Amino acid sequence: MKALDAKNQHNGRFFNPWKPFSVNYGALWNQLFKRNPYKGQDFGEVPRQENALAAFTAAGPERVTWTGHATMMIREGDDIVLTDPHFSDWALMAKRKTAPGLRVDQIPPPRFAVLSHNHYDHLDEETVMALPADTLWIVPMGLADWFRDHDRHHVIELNWWQAHKIGAWQVHCVPVQHWSKRIGQPTNSTLWCGWMIESPTRRYFFAGDTGYFAGFKEIAQRFGPIDVAMLPIGAYYPEDFLSYQHMSPGEALRAFEDLQAKALLPMHWGSFKLTLEPIAEPAVHLRRLAQQAGYTEQQVKTMALGETWMLPPGDESNH
Repeated sequence: MKALDAKNQHNGRFFNPWKPFSVNYGALWNQLFKRNPYKGQDFGEVPRQENALAAFTAAGPERVTWTGHATMMIREGDDIVLTDPHFSDWALMAKRKTAPGLRVDQIPPPRFAVLSHNHYDHLDEETVMALPADTLWIVPMGLADWFRDHDRHHVIELNWWQAHKIGAWQVHCVPVQHWSKRIGQPTNSTLWCGWMIESPTRRYFFAGDTGYFAGFKEIAQRFGPIDVAMLPIGAYYPEDFLSYQHMSPGEALRAFEDLQAKALLPMHWGSFKLTLEPIAEPAVHLRRLAQQAGYTEQQVKTMALGETWMLPPGDESNH
């Protein structure tokens, strides 16, 4: 996919060179006259791990903990890596519906944190200020100044396909299909991205926020075996309006197959009610599709809030 290597910025604005973003307002208008397809259906509550802190701190192999929305905590030995950390009650106008699986004050200082883009459900000012001031942040182009303005000076800014080494870890900024906007940061004035996070023994792909696009196959070709793919499954309905920027559960499963990853950990559901599908529906939907496709629970692992998933033993000679 040659467009993944194309220039992604023009006149100070970033864009997806394979398919620039445009809002389909007609699809949104049409939705106002459609019957609610979820009416009368019960998808249950968002599951929660009762002994989350004990499971998180227990000794064991490499593991990933989901605290909610797009916040994952990768732990290898004493190293903790945070993705899009968000522990506060609000994402601008959206109030959190379910408390995080762990509190921010229960987490040891991270080795580093990655951020995918500047939307309020991913970049949370309250959480940034609650984490240690010397936390190292790896962010996409255009966002370093925001951190410096908040007295957070340990920040590395990367463009797509650039990488940064932190000790034994290697972090690669990769393209995804999304957009950006925030008060004080006009539309697409900062970049969005996914992250390939490599330890000496494992590869973790964190997609951040993205619609489905052909670039997942290219990412798989460039990076080889991927142990864990952390992919968004929520905030997708109505699909004809939102599919450019958010994946449905079915599209996330397709992306998982494109990536040829060993395991899929779904995220971006269960914390904030951002769109029309019920808050617990995406995980139910994904489990049904995964079972129909013959995947095991170790391959497609829908987690409870605060759940820690131990990676199964595997080939530790990826590099």
